[in-house]
Amino acid sequence: MNKEDYLINKLNSKHIGDDAAVVDGKIYSMDAFFEDVHFKREWMSMWQIGRKAMLINLSDAVAMDADPKYALVTLSLPKDITTDEIDELLASLEKTAKDFQCEIIGGDTIAGDKLHISITIVSESKRPLYRNNVQVGDLLAYTGTLGESKEGLEALLRGESIKPKSRFFEPKLKREFIKQARKYLNAGMDISDGLFCDTNKLLAIKKQTMYMFEEISDEVGSSGEEYEMLVTFGPEHYSKLKEIAERTHTPLTVFAKVEKANDGVLFECQNHHF
Repeated sequence: MNKEDYLINKLNSKHIGDDAAVVDGKIYSMDAFFEDVHFKREWMSMWQIGRKAMLINLSDAVAMDADPKYALVTLSLPKDITTDEIDELLASLEKTAKDFQCEIIGGDTIAGDKLHISITIVSESKRPLYRNNVQVGDLLAYTGTLGESKEGLEALLRGESIKPKSRFFEPKLKREFIKQARKYLNAGMDISDGLFCDTNKLLAIKKQTMYMFEEISDEVGSSGEEYEMLVTFGPEHYSKLKEIAERTHTPLTVFAKVEKANDGVLFECQNHHF
């Protein structure tokens, strides 16, 4: 068991297990974006850092078909950061939140050795999309085209440059697709740890497995931080979801069918946390 799973399993709360916690009608989520863990400052402008930090947090709300309302932002600021850089960072955080009708209402600032960002999002939803409603016979599908985030990261680690609109710099959240598709979906989550790991995580909830329709390459399946959607739905809804995908310009790939335990395969997956 990796240390993240160990830590989560030590917590005793019925609200843990989804992209966000639903408590008394509100939806709470938080993610960290830390220098030299998730990014290097020499790779990205302050605008790009702020935008990605906010997007990966908003992704949890999108994944649950929730509307983000408020954000709390904690910043650890290194000594060498300038006031111009702080202005750019804050402008990016505020603009990105505003794009999703979300307001930054506070947070905290501390001095540190590196630039670290932690954001809490408070959202609302009339019908949250949970992970725990996967049904035997459901089709498994993912949105978008996977692999670009990993490709971009590997290029940066080699000292190469990548396109400013690369998926590694700027995830493309599928908010409109999820909003229109919600009533046809049984379960879903965003793809942050890679398709292989997140599919395993989704099916493990009910100890289910799957029948694969086609082989998926490691370049596609192991690309983390994609922030596309992994969803399940009954086969009878496939044609309707294809229509929604086309209408919202969202590629939708069906790759497996959910089966009872021991009737199929799960992915080999290396967790990239810690």
